[in-house]
Amino acid sequence: MEIIESSNAPAAIGPYSQAVKANGLIYTSGQIPLTPAGELVERDIKKQTRQVLENLKNLLEDAQSSMDKVIKVTIFLENMDDFGVVNVLYAEAFGDHKPVRSTVAVRTLPKNVLVEMDAIALPYDYC
Repeated sequence: MEIIESSNAPAAIGPYSQAVKANGLIYTSGQIPLTPAGELVERDIKKQTRQVLENLKNLLEDAQSSMDKVIKVTIFLENMDDFGVVNVLYAEAFGDHKPVRSTVAVRTLPKNVLVEMDAIALPYDYC
């Protein structure tokens, strides 16, 4: 197992790793809308979703992967009324690639954010 650390995504805010590479797969921790510098993005679903997707992209790249290598994404939403907006931005971020996905409504998220996502991906060198 290899622990992945990235300065291009927010540092872990608890006792966990940003990502782990194990058995040929990359598992990211849930990404919330913090900038890599640790600043919380304005409480707006579009801005927060864009930051979460950017964090995932950066973290995957630093783990020698990319968005087009993602197998599975889990999305956690504070409000399912935001699903449509998140879905459009998600589709833009992944383009023609369509990983499997689950979307879960939750009561609250860390730092009272609106959205969180995690991913499982293959590395660049996977055939």
